[in-house]
Amino acid sequence: MPHDITAILVKLGDSGQTIAAAEQDVRGRHVLDADGDDLGKVDDLLIDREEHKVRFLRVEHGGVLGIGATATFIPVEAVSDVTDDTVRVDLTRQKIERAPTYDPEVVEETGYYEDVYWYYGYAPFFNPSGVAPPHPVPPTRR
Repeated sequence: MPHDITAILVKLGDSGQTIAAAEQDVRGRHVLDADGDDLGKVDDLLIDREEHKVRFLRVEHGGVLGIGATATFIPVEAVSDVTDDTVRVDLTRQKIERAPTYDPEVVEETGYYEDVYWYYGYAPFFNPSGVAPPHPVPPTRR
């Protein structure tokens, strides 16, 4: 499917930008799945370079002291609750573990982001409203 809009997302940590209210910066908080299980920590936030909005949480899990950790991208639409220490997402661990894998070679390609959004059952932020997805959307987000 051709993409009319190229979304360029960058890590907040690499952008030179900050979150306006420090208490809203969720980096470093534990991520809990829909069942309350710990999935890892918010390592960084991916922001839309054009609109300066957070689009994905970059969650690192596994590994020891950051070595061998796996990065997973979770759309902010999946966030159901935020506390001082945690970010809860409305997804199960099993769903997140089967998400499209992070590949630094394609991280700036719209197709990758689109795959992640459709996998979780959300319309991509850059998709014109009312346009059907290019392939079936999972019936539930879990």
